[in-house]
Amino acid sequence: MPYDGYGETVESVLAQLASASTPDQLPPGAARNGMELAAIDLECKRSGRRAHEVLGCAPFEGCRTAYTIGIDSPEAMEASAARRQEFATLKIKAGPDDAIALAEAVRRGAPTARLVVDGNESWTLRALGESAEALAELGVVAIEQPLPRRADSELRRGSFPLAVLADESCHSAADVARLADRYDGVNLKLGKTGGLRDALAARDRAADAGLLVMVGCAVSTSLAIAPALLLASDAFLVDLDGPLLLARDREPGLTYEGDRIAPYGPSLWG
Repeated sequence: MPYDGYGETVESVLAQLASASTPDQLPPGAARNGMELAAIDLECKRSGRRAHEVLGCAPFEGCRTAYTIGIDSPEAMEASAARRQEFATLKIKAGPDDAIALAEAVRRGAPTARLVVDGNESWTLRALGESAEALAELGVVAIEQPLPRRADSELRRGSFPLAVLADESCHSAADVARLADRYDGVNLKLGKTGGLRDALAARDRAADAGLLVMVGCAVSTSLAIAPALLLASDAFLVDLDGPLLLARDREPGLTYEGDRIAPYGPSLWG
């Protein structure tokens, strides 16, 4: 999925794909990710092996995913949370001015769910310090990218009663090492790393640094989500609900049983 926050458009991604014959000719991003995943799938189909065998990683055996509650009024978000009692983790996007009120609303709708806040680079360090304890008391276990990606140097790992995760700040394994003293964890997305191989390397680097790992996605079909599931083993948070946010998924697609994603066959990918 092209991401406009990184300057990508459908047109720019198509142009990149037309300009390259192998993934390593492209910069990290949606085009390189798509080309690499297609190449892995082709190798799997030619060899009769599954993707985890080709990549030398653990197979996907199922996991639970968070679900994102869309931005709305507190009343509407409470009702939306109440309709999703089967999800053990719910995520909301919120700025510093409304985060506590929205978390309270979602907590009323889903009294036992873990909560995650996505700050989308809209917070300040002061606002984070003022809100972190109240959010933690409401069951918020993590906040993604509260500070702008170019203004996070003052963050210090372990400073808050909830996990602070790098999203827009973290694209590669090199970024993981650079951010290890600032953040408690990293959100890995294939579109940012430019493919599954680099994402697996970033995950291993995070584990070596003692950082938490979140696996995230854009709104996308099951074809984009299936490869990312190979990152899910031992992840602190899995946020791979992209197909659930679509009116129609591709066929064949992943099977979601409540918040659990079932293992998938090679007819989907890999």
